[in-house]
Amino acid sequence: MPAPALSELESLLRARKLDITLTTSLARQSREEEKGGKAATGLASLDEALDGGLRRGHLSEIIGPRSTGRTTLMFAIVAMAIERGEIAALIDTHDRFDPACAAAAGIDLRHLLWIRDRGDAARALKAMNLVLQAGGFGVVVFDLVDVRGPALRQFPTTTWMRLSRVIEGSQTVALLVGSDRLARSPGGVTIALDAGDSGHCVRWAGQSDRARLLAGLDLRPRVVTAHAIPSKDARRDTA
Repeated sequence: MPAPALSELESLLRARKLDITLTTSLARQSREEEKGGKAATGLASLDEALDGGLRRGHLSEIIGPRSTGRTTLMFAIVAMAIERGEIAALIDTHDRFDPACAAAAGIDLRHLLWIRDRGDAARALKAMNLVLQAGGFGVVVFDLVDVRGPALRQFPTTTWMRLSRVIEGSQTVALLVGSDRLARSPGGVTIALDAGDSGHCVRWAGQSDRARLLAGLDLRPRVVTAHAIPSKDARRDTA
């Protein structure tokens, strides 16, 4: 591409706050490591796989089918942020957040901003954008678990790039929670939770099939990154 045309294209992208696309993920990673650092999740094995935690100033996601521990992991990340003295925010698109369960999981609700909606994904997206622009949050979670595909496809194609651009260089971890992959910024990760064969991650207590109680979930996170990272004990993929 001729130099004048390239310069004009870069200027347009910067004007529309889309210049995140102008650099490689590897270059951005080194810069953001200097600026933001990492936010530990509170789960030792996952933090080891993430080389210390989720990257601040980036958009990451937790995905997986039902009953694989998406909410449990999200609670752990929020609780850890609050324990560090940070403020967390949750955009609850379908009013599925249970404060009692969150408190039992160690979340101090006094330090959590809970924005609840009853299914308007577009309005919830606006709330997410406003919270990220306000700044000052350690972790901001956007719960899209029950949002159907058609509603997600109505989001502008630049949605996730714009959100990534808003938190670039900040101390905030933006986290999407859903059933399938949505988006991540160049330095973000996808944490995929798998049920495994026959749902082995679910633990039951009781003597018989008719008298069983759910005892807990054994999380099986698989970290998917945009570039190769030396592997340790946890499973990692690159995509």
